[in-house]
Amino acid sequence: MEITLNQHIEITNGVRSGKPCIAGTRITVADVATMYLRMGQSLEEIAGKYQLSLASVHAAIAFYYDHREEIDQRTAEAEAFSEAERIKHPSLLQEKLNAMKEHV
Repeated sequence: MEITLNQHIEITNGVRSGKPCIAGTRITVADVATMYLRMGQSLEEIAGKYQLSLASVHAAIAFYYDHREEIDQRTAEAEAFSEAERIKHPSLLQEKLNAMKEHV
């Protein structure tokens, strides 16, 4: 099922876990917000890097600000889950480093 929220933002079951995306892409509103707000990329840089219209990138930021609490909560939950999984299942390199630390 696909829900088009406006000409630039859509939600599709099975695409990025049903998160709002720029229409016709797998780039989420949260991805754009992260690049813009956390990584300091300009909206023009984001549009150019991913071959998006500037209007769609602006629409993603507008959608983010309209739904900021929900998107931030979902992002925080995903980051917490990823961190818990990383701790539960360390990489082979991390296991070797931990073993080396124990022998020092």
